[in-house]
Amino acid sequence: MKKVESSAYLQGVKPLLRKLLNWVLREYSYASILAVDAQSESYRVTNSVTSMGEDGLLSGRGFVIKAYDGQAYGEYSFNDVSEENLEDILEHLRAVTALKDCEGVESLSQYKILADEPCVFAESTEYETDAPELGDEEILRSLGSLKDQCMAYDGRVIQGSVSLNYQKYSKLFLSPNRDMEQNVMWTNGSMMIAVQKDRQVKYSYQGFSKLGGVELLDAMGGAIDRIGKNAVDLLEAEPMIPGEYDCICTPPVTGMIAHEAFGHGVEMDMFVKDRALAKSCVGEYVASPLLTMHDGASMDSLLETASYFFDDEGILSTDTIIIKDGVLQTGISDAQSAMCLGTTPTGNGRRESYRRKAYTRMTNTWFEPGKDRVEDMIASIDYGFLLDDASSGMEDPKNWGIQMMVNIAREIKDGKLTGKIYSPVVLTGYVPDLLKSITMMSDKVELCGSGFCGKGYKEWVKVSDGGPYIKARIRLG
Repeated sequence: MKKVESSAYLQGVKPLLRKLLNWVLREYSYASILAVDAQSESYRVTNSVTSMGEDGLLSGRGFVIKAYDGQAYGEYSFNDVSEENLEDILEHLRAVTALKDCEGVESLSQYKILADEPCVFAESTEYETDAPELGDEEILRSLGSLKDQCMAYDGRVIQGSVSLNYQKYSKLFLSPNRDMEQNVMWTNGSMMIAVQKDRQVKYSYQGFSKLGGVELLDAMGGAIDRIGKNAVDLLEAEPMIPGEYDCICTPPVTGMIAHEAFGHGVEMDMFVKDRALAKSCVGEYVASPLLTMHDGASMDSLLETASYFFDDEGILSTDTIIIKDGVLQTGISDAQSAMCLGTTPTGNGRRESYRRKAYTRMTNTWFEPGKDRVEDMIASIDYGFLLDDASSGMEDPKNWGIQMMVNIAREIKDGKLTGKIYSPVVLTGYVPDLLKSITMMSDKVELCGSGFCGKGYKEWVKVSDGGPYIKARIRLG
């Protein structure tokens, strides 16, 4: 295994950033600088298109400087630093922090100074194969081969689509007592197979993820049979009959429940704004005693695409236990929200880019495993469904409602899968009711980090989610 290397660019400008920080500290009681150098590439092969190019959302170099004037914090972002423009940067920062004193600005909360315990390190994640080392031509050739295998799965296949993208980033965080560096690389893949029968077209999709390099390609070929079978099976699917059923959720469905049910709902910047019901339920049973839920980017926990060593506010990553044995323990927070609430920040302050504000955001969100075997879980159901292929979801943190789309519901009758499929399926309910109904959990956990999460409709960051198979009582429609 190899380690992701430091950014030569950031190392080159680091002395200037330290000089700038020292200048700022002459006028402000606290200051910090986050420096980012990120590169990304996306590749895609379909029947008719072969493409590659830089991903604008995931690429870029820039900086954000944050300063505290004894009452509030101000930030200024910039993408160029030189000996000649240090004074200009400082002047822009002065202007930003002075805005709170302008006429018409409402009174601000009185914030405390951020804790700044000494911390110095440089850490990197590991990988086997870097995309530039493998080369664009070889990546596209590999994706083309996978696409051809998709097309050959069945005579009814009309489209195959395979993609790969990666991000490699370096970040520096400098403050009076902190000098931290992290170098991280993750890789995503996706595969889609579309089939047609008469005028009916159905498709199945799967995402892939790895905290590492393009060695992910080696794992993607093994999923073609599953994706193809799901697509072909959907040609015979019937509409779902609305009702409440005993259900087994596969890890991707479990993960989406975790993400939507108690992900956004425990982002503590929503606590500050009284927009989350979870704020009033800490210490109460909100789920089955079988359930323990985590969120965290800690490198000591489950490693996925949302893992890192420190967040975008210089807080070391942690593994936060949100629910323990069914009882809501705490939420997740950025530094500013934690300060408002009088709690300890959990290392969940994340920015879409250096140009954007830090918000409380999920990282790797998952349920712990149980002790049950999947076959025993299925055998325990008189009539119900095995839910698979989660496609999208949304939640209402204020009222704890949840709604998810699932592509496949496989019928279970007398403890056996009948082969009958229903699709599409809408999963709805009140979050505590759903989670309290969990009666069985499988003994292994699976996570996937192929997706992104927005704060509402914007502020996209990398996340992963997952868990074991779970058995629960769920309203389907």
